[in-house]
Amino acid sequence: MKSMLYAPVACAGISHHDADVAVLEQFRFADEAALLVDARTRFKGAVLLQTCNRVELLVHGDAESLAAFLKERGKSGFWVREGIDALRHLLRLASGIDSMIVGEDQILGQLKSAMSLAQEQGTSSTITDLCLTKAVHVGVEVRQRTQINNGAVSIGSAAVKLAENLLGSLRGKHIIVVGSGEIGRLVTQALAAQHLTAIYVTNRTFARAVALADEIGGKAVNLESLYRYIALSDVVISCTAAPHPVIHAEGIRQAMNERHWPLDEAPRPLILIDIAQPRDVEEEVATVPGVHVFTIDDLRSVSEENMRNRKKQAEMGEAVIEEEISHFVSLLNRAAAGDTLSGLHTWAEAIRTRERDKAVARLGTCDDHVLGIIDDLSRVLVKKLLVDATYSIRESAECGELQYAEALVKAITRGEPLCIQKDE
Repeated sequence: MKSMLYAPVACAGISHHDADVAVLEQFRFADEAALLVDARTRFKGAVLLQTCNRVELLVHGDAESLAAFLKERGKSGFWVREGIDALRHLLRLASGIDSMIVGEDQILGQLKSAMSLAQEQGTSSTITDLCLTKAVHVGVEVRQRTQINNGAVSIGSAAVKLAENLLGSLRGKHIIVVGSGEIGRLVTQALAAQHLTAIYVTNRTFARAVALADEIGGKAVNLESLYRYIALSDVVISCTAAPHPVIHAEGIRQAMNERHWPLDEAPRPLILIDIAQPRDVEEEVATVPGVHVFTIDDLRSVSEENMRNRKKQAEMGEAVIEEEISHFVSLLNRAAAGDTLSGLHTWAEAIRTRERDKAVARLGTCDDHVLGIIDDLSRVLVKKLLVDATYSIRESAECGELQYAEALVKAITRGEPLCIQKDE
């Protein structure tokens, strides 16, 4: 029998597959917490994943409602997946197969962070937590069973590779990294092996820039001195988490003037690679003579080479995912039986308390010790009477027979005949 998913699960969004950096930037949600709280009014659970090359919303709900929710918020051009298709997408995502840089490991941390934010905001559910936990587990397993992430290229190291391709070699060059978060760390780690003359690191919080620069033998600089050090650099790689541009055209013009030595006919060219989302570099910067601006979109050539090298490992990863899908469905179906079991136990608890109170009334006056014994006895009896039914309901749900589970509860609680109409 083909596995059927009874827990309503859907996801929607856009990624580097179907959108350029400008579209991704426009689709982003500036206030992630507010979006999640808003989504929680419509869905039993919601998790938002926003990275430099994707924006996705996973919900414990149906695809039609999710699409309507996004359209109401002015979003368009997104894809929607539900049921097993949504689960398969989630596993491919966690495994690094759907990433721009196939096999990259950062997505695992990003999924965990998305789940943590949803939990903090109270917008997760048992179903969404299971989805993210299972996805991360399978992502780790794919990496263990294949070589998809051996010598893996990250977005950060891909940016360094792009700079190397543009200049021919980075040996002897000066590079400044703007931002010391996760991507900034990946960039500096990739740069550390490039025999550079100097690596400068700057960040809004100077102490973080110092810590990162110390790790790779670079120099930390204050953000106030940004343009001074840009003037000294051959390449700028910017990857902050700022909600607005941090590199402006006017500052770049001043930096380019400093790069125009007296005997030069034109300023020495400057390469800016902006891998932040939203973008760090003001659009007007690209109009400054001698400045060449590249974005995440320009990493596609590195991505295509990476995909060719990892195609066989990705195919092996896909096979692992297909093995895991049925188990994933079983887990979610078992969790979906929670509402059905809740109805059974609520019914039983109502009977228990009613009959306990009747027994106590018949006994007349009795102390707390006796009352406690009566209460414990009634609880144990109910639990033991329902243990087999509870097991049967959970197993039925796990096997995809949720209709049988629901019928069993109705037979117990309402005395209805145990008649199941099978789907053809």
